[in-house]
Amino acid sequence: MLHTMPGHNRAVSIWLFIMIIMVVSIILLGGATRLTNSGLSITEWKPITGVLPPLSAEAWAVEFAKYRKIPEFSAEHPDMDLAGFKFIYFMEWSHRLLGRAIGLVYFIPLVFFLIRGQIKPGKRGRFIGVLLLIGVQGAIGWWMVASGLVNDRVSVSQYRLAVHLGVAFVILAILLWTWLDNRQDWPDKQAQPKLAKRINVLFLLVFLQIIAGAFVAGTHAGLTYNTWPLMDGGLMPSGYFAQSPAWINMFENVASIQFNHRMLGYAVLLIAIWGWWSARRQDEHQLRRALGWVLMTIVLQIALGIATLLYVVPLHLALAHQAGAIVVFLLAVIALRRAKVRVY
Repeated sequence: MLHTMPGHNRAVSIWLFIMIIMVVSIILLGGATRLTNSGLSITEWKPITGVLPPLSAEAWAVEFAKYRKIPEFSAEHPDMDLAGFKFIYFMEWSHRLLGRAIGLVYFIPLVFFLIRGQIKPGKRGRFIGVLLLIGVQGAIGWWMVASGLVNDRVSVSQYRLAVHLGVAFVILAILLWTWLDNRQDWPDKQAQPKLAKRINVLFLLVFLQIIAGAFVAGTHAGLTYNTWPLMDGGLMPSGYFAQSPAWINMFENVASIQFNHRMLGYAVLLIAIWGWWSARRQDEHQLRRALGWVLMTIVLQIALGIATLLYVVPLHLALAHQAGAIVVFLLAVIALRRAKVRVY
């Protein structure tokens, strides 16, 4: 249960909660954009004029002509008509527009709260840091898209996709932690040393699993080896080390990428069980409850991942799997904070 302290700033809490919802929404929308092959439909970055979509038939024809020049069109959508282009264009346009909205909805209230002194002096650095991260994230987004427009590529770089997704989750974690801190009037840290270390491991593994998922998405590794629990008839696929040097298989070999994602999922489950059992043995009721929620959602997330794989990544299951990752991550942040901060 989340306790609200009388001294907390309600306006700041509402603002931070809205920001959390917006960041969750843009992660989901970004996933839908990727799954519908919409991310390269807008081939230019126009921070100001790009706020408006094409408003005439001539403008639409110009944008469609630009898209037909990039390799993805002939490789992925050679039969696409203007109506189909408008769909993928609006997917990417909506994603970019929401990104702009996040920047404004964060920046304007932040300036207001700073001027009014509604953010404690010692805590302002964290709020300003989030603003900087949001700005950097916008630049990373275009850096990612630009990778799919050069060198005859038909998709964005999986490396840049992983960075883009990772920064989004970092922003989400800071916003959630800060929202909880503000609601509870910035309590002092009170660590449970052993449990905090174990939950640190759990949190880092959850984050690493999300990054591994970005590599699965970026290389379309989920479209191969659509069996479970075995891959290519064995626990480890025979092509795991097919590329040279060996380390590159982790990032560019679909067999290795999918295998690593599977193994990380099992590791996350085992560490979650260990953390929950440890909290139970030490009679930490609140932490045990928080870890119980994490454990339950991890089990559901693994089931969703298996179903997504077996059915060869249908849109509805893939989006549900991404939403499940967000839920697991948010609950892991709450559990980690519960181990580090005690609210009286």
